[in-house]
Amino acid sequence: MEIKKDGKFDLLALGEVMLRFDPGEGRVRNARSFTVWEGGGEYNVARALSKCFRLKTTVATALCENEIGFLIEDLIMQGGVDTSFIQWKTFDKIGKSCRNGLNFVERGFGIRGAKGTSDRGNTAVSQIKEGDFDWDKIFSSGVRVFHTGGIFCALSGSTSAAALEAVKKAKEYGAVVSFDFNFRPSLWACLENEAEVKKNIGEILRYTDIVFGNEFDFSKVLGFETEKGADIDVHDDERYLRFMKNVSEKYPNISLIATTVRTVHSASSNSLRAVCFEKGRDELLKTKTLENLCVLDRIGSGDSFASGLLYSLMNGGETKYALEVALAHAALAMTTPGDTSSASKSEVLDIVNKKSAKVVR
Repeated sequence: MEIKKDGKFDLLALGEVMLRFDPGEGRVRNARSFTVWEGGGEYNVARALSKCFRLKTTVATALCENEIGFLIEDLIMQGGVDTSFIQWKTFDKIGKSCRNGLNFVERGFGIRGAKGTSDRGNTAVSQIKEGDFDWDKIFSSGVRVFHTGGIFCALSGSTSAAALEAVKKAKEYGAVVSFDFNFRPSLWACLENEAEVKKNIGEILRYTDIVFGNEFDFSKVLGFETEKGADIDVHDDERYLRFMKNVSEKYPNISLIATTVRTVHSASSNSLRAVCFEKGRDELLKTKTLENLCVLDRIGSGDSFASGLLYSLMNGGETKYALEVALAHAALAMTTPGDTSSASKSEVLDIVNKKSAKVVR
């Protein structure tokens, strides 16, 4: 797998951008005020690469043309992500046929886990279909990495088809394709054309170079059989290796499959490590475990993991080192509120280089 050295955009993400309402230390059910962030599984990767790693990124998405949509656009701009490929959909004045997505998220604490409540039916982005974007024009301008994922695909049958159209064009123009399963039961529970979406995701993986996911994702979305006599457990590295070798046989184009491995002691304390299956290797690449991490807000840490890995690979890093960078960025993302990290590149690299958390003055 070779990533182009330069391009107009280091990364293009295709996905939804919602408003996240955060009640801080409180609960959604009795909140009187919220902090508002923008966020979305695919977009979060673009934002982190822009703000933390100082790369040039853009997002292909759709927003309803009203004050909420303009707020989301403004937040995207603050994140340093290019807005050239936002499609604006007509607002019907009450949001019956077109609206912008909302996501109410409480962080959790101790024995109370984090909890998200989505309000995202009939959003502008869910109506994206094949032909809506001029992918030839977009990719011919120069895109190094194209990133999309299971959240966008599961919004509707048309979005998964649009994602498939995009990845085909990405490969045609020499971009590396990255896909994050990001399986969300709440999305799949109300999906009317589940079989069509699963088929499209299976086709997308035939054009994909880098996948973020684990045995659970592949089995739930693509129907891969798991080993008999045991529950899915990504803590079993040998089992994970065997499973990913099976995936690689079906999708020989995939170069890397990476995932975090999380032990939840409580909502406020997690241990975290990462593993990666690399095509052609007979063993997993692994990081050491970051034990008993203090967690302020774990939402979006997986997207920070993906952005850290992609940054390091785009910067010429070896896969093992890229995995360490990805883990460090994911860990730092859990120390701040919001869907994406507030870390700097130097802070991420300090974690990789084993520097302490002492005060810097």
